[in-house]
Amino acid sequence: MKMTFYGQFVAGEDQEAIQPLIRHNRAFGVGSILDYGVEEDLSQEEAERQEMEACTSEAERKDGGTSKREKQYQVHQAFRDRRDGVVSARTYFYANEAKCDGHMETFLRCIEASGGASDDGFSAIKLTALGRPQFLLQFSDVLTKWRRFFHQMAAEQGKAGLDAMDTKLEVAALQESVAKMGIASRKEIEDWFRAETLGVSGTLDLLDWNSLIDSRTTLSKHLVVPNMQTGQLEPLLSGFTEEEEQQMQRMLQRMDVLAKKATQVGVRLMVDAEQTYFQPAISRLTLEMQRKFNVEKPLILNTYQCYLRDAYDNVTLDVELARREGWCFGAKLVRGAYMAQERARAAEIGYEDPINPTYEATNAMYHRCLDYVLEELKNNPKAEVMVASHNEDTVRFTLRRMEELGLHPADRQVYFGQLLGMCDQISFPLGQAGFAVYKYVPYGPVMEVLPYLSRRALENNSVMKGARRERQLLWQELKRRLCTGNLFYRPA
Repeated sequence: MKMTFYGQFVAGEDQEAIQPLIRHNRAFGVGSILDYGVEEDLSQEEAERQEMEACTSEAERKDGGTSKREKQYQVHQAFRDRRDGVVSARTYFYANEAKCDGHMETFLRCIEASGGASDDGFSAIKLTALGRPQFLLQFSDVLTKWRRFFHQMAAEQGKAGLDAMDTKLEVAALQESVAKMGIASRKEIEDWFRAETLGVSGTLDLLDWNSLIDSRTTLSKHLVVPNMQTGQLEPLLSGFTEEEEQQMQRMLQRMDVLAKKATQVGVRLMVDAEQTYFQPAISRLTLEMQRKFNVEKPLILNTYQCYLRDAYDNVTLDVELARREGWCFGAKLVRGAYMAQERARAAEIGYEDPINPTYEATNAMYHRCLDYVLEELKNNPKAEVMVASHNEDTVRFTLRRMEELGLHPADRQVYFGQLLGMCDQISFPLGQAGFAVYKYVPYGPVMEVLPYLSRRALENNSVMKGARRERQLLWQELKRRLCTGNLFYRPA
């Protein structure tokens, strides 16, 4: 295993054993994002049991499983094992708080090791490893309903279908609509839409709308949304037991511990994206960390999945929020890891497919989001982006736009990321040319990284395409050297 499959995709068994590979990569200008690749190899039955328990609140269990959440944000029998249909991302299941503490300790070790491996290191974390997913589901449901309420009001004002940052509501008309719905008193409505909080433009955008939530309630009772049937505002995160409240707070505390450690050792923290039914909450909690820690530089990077239909709206909203509030924007752009599962789940449960309809549409979305962020980097030297892609066209697009915008590799605002063992024909030429490029470097004992290796095996088709591409390039180079009589390459 060490000489073949393990040796291709895993750096070694422990932090000491991986040092030769780290030094080798660094010699070619390639940094390392360390990832302790050990995973629990749960049976399907155990994974399903843990998921059902972790995603159902005590109140829902007392009501026989009845939930106020929309179908998308409820655990579903057919998708209890979140590993199904997912080959390129690790899955964490909630067992107990001690297990979450263990995951936090693992992330802390990776952050420390990344700080020791380079002066400009990265480390990636997953929020489902740090707490009970029930909270992420409930919070995502609330955030989605709040955003949908905004777009419903926009449609009433004849502004449906616009990009998020182009949608602005007339405040006077909005106040009238809310009053007619009977959701709140005139006095409450006036308090919501004060000039001190919204400015004097007479209009309100989605960022202004979200700010209404921030100033109203504490996180544990985080916001109310209108029930269109009853005409009442309902606190959708109420009804937590004391233990559930504590579990939620511990998740936030673990995030804070990791961010503080990353600050101490000078490592940037990338928060991975996950399934769409968790993602609104993950993005919102990441944003809260960015507000706190991205003061001098983008220490915390949010991840944007560009196979999602709303990816561009999410990117542009967060860039504009960073501008308004004065913190440093940081992003990792990926295509996405959950497409097959997300499509099947949407079709089975009966909600709109969140994924772009075609591969070409996803590529266009990736380049649109990337182009917008690169434009921001041109005007803001403290913003950064990680282009996490194995796609050669995307890398070429990035290099061309960097040249056009005057973004220099030495400024280290644009980073490239690929997996260890894949796409070396992209990573190493970029590193030798002076670009900031990083490999995800998994490590861990052979038998304990088998789940990780099994995912790489399931990706065998793309791996083999990359291998064929590398072989083609090697043959071309060999033929060139034979023709020129320079068979043996001697570095300058």
